[in-house]
Amino acid sequence: MKGILTLLLLPFVVGSLQAQLWQESFPQARELARQGDRPLLLVFSGSDWCGPCIRLKNKILDAPEFVAYTRETFVLYNADFPKKKQNQLPEGRSTVNRSLAERYNPKGFFPLIVVLDKEGNVLGETGFYPRYGTAKYMDLLNGFLR
Repeated sequence: MKGILTLLLLPFVVGSLQAQLWQESFPQARELARQGDRPLLLVFSGSDWCGPCIRLKNKILDAPEFVAYTRETFVLYNADFPKKKQNQLPEGRSTVNRSLAERYNPKGFFPLIVVLDKEGNVLGETGFYPRYGTAKYMDLLNGFLR
């Protein structure tokens, strides 16, 4: 019986281990970065309209090795700007994302990845490079942490 229960629960356990911890609140993400003395990975995306954003998510951000790397290295926040009505964010989160864009993405590039130190200072930024693989992105982000 224990064996059957273990087999039934295994996909849930593995899935939860693979899950990235994207924060729902930027103030909470900043606080976690401060408390944990970790950098913050701020991703500006248009999840339902920006082709390169969708490819970045599918090719890099959701790759198992990138998930494991970011879980150990960064606090994560996605400043998303969906356009479709059914995908709209709560007004408070949209307001926060707009203010983040004014400060960290004034030119409105999508996708844009900004690495911040625990105090909110920019350590580096990058976009999506279709020819880069997961390892190259991890190397690029590591270069911002030196």
